[in-house]
Amino acid sequence: MQTVQVLARSGLDFMIVDMEHGPIDLQAAHGMIAASSGTPLVPLVRVSGKEAWHAKVPLDIGAMGVCFPMTNSRQDAENVVKATRYPPLGERLWGPFYAPLGWGITMSEYLSRADEEVLAVAVLESIDALESVADIARTPGLDLVFIGPRDLATSMGLRGHPEHPDVQAAIAKFEKAIEGSTVILGGVATSAEQGLAMRHRGYRALVVGFDWSLLQRGVTAALEGMPR
Repeated sequence: MQTVQVLARSGLDFMIVDMEHGPIDLQAAHGMIAASSGTPLVPLVRVSGKEAWHAKVPLDIGAMGVCFPMTNSRQDAENVVKATRYPPLGERLWGPFYAPLGWGITMSEYLSRADEEVLAVAVLESIDALESVADIARTPGLDLVFIGPRDLATSMGLRGHPEHPDVQAAIAKFEKAIEGSTVILGGVATSAEQGLAMRHRGYRALVVGFDWSLLQRGVTAALEGMPR
């Protein structure tokens, strides 16, 4: 929570609470989301599965978007939208007892705005998604797609080598298929140079690092040139 308080006032637009790979349970996620209250930081949550129930509690405790892993088909993308929208647009169940508190609004205000303001996010991280990417990108109600280069490389038998030409070629095909759609394209940029290049290719949502990598880079920069 303390880390989120710092990040929320560091100029970032959004954060992703990683409940798929990190040791974060719902109680911790709630604390992290609450720590962003009153700041410009938009809290998103990455869940560990594609079933709609994974999104239910994160949304009710205040997540402003849910990232679903392994979105490989149009059906997967449609399920992402359904999980984050109330009927008749989707299948989200009622119960946002804590979500309105983070934004200082009433329950009725939250319910009237949630379908328009909560983000439905698909993560493309398998080569299996390449065949369906154009259909995924044109799924009504889908707001944002992230391309995950490391998982993509792993799915191609190139684990640990996202820079491999074959992986980069696959990413270019994903980008081309998404170009011209209404969804926002997102990815990972660990340097300003990489981020600028990605912006030129149409990316609008960039993850600039992870909590551990940002801390590691900060310490490394602080120690640079220091006597040892």
